[in-house]
Amino acid sequence: MASSSGTCSGSSSLLQNSGSEEDLRAVMDQRKRKRMISNRESARRSRMRKQKHLDDLVTQVAQLRKENQQILTSVNITTQQFLSVEAENSVLRAQVGELSHRLESLNEIIEVLNAGFGNTTFIEPTSNNSFFNPMNMAYLNHPIMASADILQY
Repeated sequence: MASSSGTCSGSSSLLQNSGSEEDLRAVMDQRKRKRMISNRESARRSRMRKQKHLDDLVTQVAQLRKENQQILTSVNITTQQFLSVEAENSVLRAQVGELSHRLESLNEIIEVLNAGFGNTTFIEPTSNNSFFNPMNMAYLNHPIMASADILQY
């Protein structure tokens, strides 16, 4: 009976081993499925991160292009203002030159008048005698005309 019980216990042990292997395979298959699902989920999250990063970059490019356009517009406006001020400055320089020249001429006239008439008094202006009246020098009151073309640097 011992041999029959040994045989029974041997076949029972084979059945247990066979059950363990099936259980082991089932556990391994279960782990494999979990790993596949986990990998798929990880890949999905990775694709989502990649898409979000791409969307962020596209948004950043649009924002930088807008800023660049605003800067270019600002530079163009500033350049136009600079050119306008530069032209006005040239006109003012020409006017300064003309005024300086007129001042020198007036100073020369005053020197000539002072030297020529020394101690003599000026002729009083009357309606009959207005030949040499410094106040009648109307040409001295003409406006100064100049343009940016006068000065070329």
